[in-house]
Amino acid sequence: MKKIGLVLLILVIALVAFVFHIFSSTGYFREIENRNEFGAIHSEIKLPGVEDITIARADSLLILSSDDRAARRDGRDVSSGLYLKDLRDLSSPLIHLSEHLNFPFYPHGISIYPLSESKYSLVAINHVDGNHSVEKFLLEGKSLTHLETITDENFISPNDLVLVNEDQFYFSNDHGYTSGLGVFAENYLGYKAASVGFYDGESASLKAGSIAYANGMQFNGSDKLLYLASPRGFMVKVYEVDSNWNLNLREDIDVGSGVDNIELDESGNLWIGSHPNLMAFASYAAGNKPSAPSEVIKINYKGSGSTIESIYVDSGETISASSVAVPWGGYLFIGTVMDEKVLILKR
Repeated sequence: MKKIGLVLLILVIALVAFVFHIFSSTGYFREIENRNEFGAIHSEIKLPGVEDITIARADSLLILSSDDRAARRDGRDVSSGLYLKDLRDLSSPLIHLSEHLNFPFYPHGISIYPLSESKYSLVAINHVDGNHSVEKFLLEGKSLTHLETITDENFISPNDLVLVNEDQFYFSNDHGYTSGLGVFAENYLGYKAASVGFYDGESASLKAGSIAYANGMQFNGSDKLLYLASPRGFMVKVYEVDSNWNLNLREDIDVGSGVDNIELDESGNLWIGSHPNLMAFASYAAGNKPSAPSEVIKINYKGSGSTIESIYVDSGETISASSVAVPWGGYLFIGTVMDEKVLILKR
């Protein structure tokens, strides 16, 4: 009997330790203290579910990827699409770039690549009824033309993508499994089954795997580096890119938060929308909590000499579930997964 009791005690201790690890590794015990190291709240852009934002800096144009996920979850009418904001006049109305499309379009991650003056290649991940594609567009001035729908069996669970030239891009699969115990293991146990792929203009192949939820990404062409957010790992992964677009892991940067989309400023700094408490975010996304905390992180990447700054933290009172942060001039635009606004800060 003593041996049975001892075994049961060990099992109970192991279970408690296991559960504690799940909660601690998702930021559950982190104390959220509001912080704003950027500037005062300037205004808002009223648009739901702006999960990703990118910027055409040469033309001062902000491109917003909007999908009303809360409405879809609750069975309400869903608005979605790509929108443009002219930053030269913040009071100007939004332009709905994709309203003319004749197919269902629920954009997720987006990326642009400059072609010539006022012309950009633009790609967006599209999720429709469990099917995934990448929609390719030409952005010319303030007009968007659909060029192609790209599908591939390696688009397993695409989350974000980044163009490296007009026709080729990296993409992240945030899961390796699409249902059942596999998804549960990835979400809650931190099982590493996510991946990064590369589309070469004709087909896609996987370039890196064994990742705990592969999310936002950015490409630094001058240094040949790919940055990848791993929110379940609370880290940013840095890959070296070779001449054949293969990836070699250089290092993992521990940021202590559930990093989401990554943007680069004009100096090459990384700006990241983040979820400091993934359990709170999951509960909020499911509709069980009214809000979730947000964080914006800035990384000045210099290898071993990198610096990490927490620029903005909010408990959910002002904005919930920040997923992207884009600096422009003296402004910072913060988008979210499910909130109904983009928050604009000004220095």
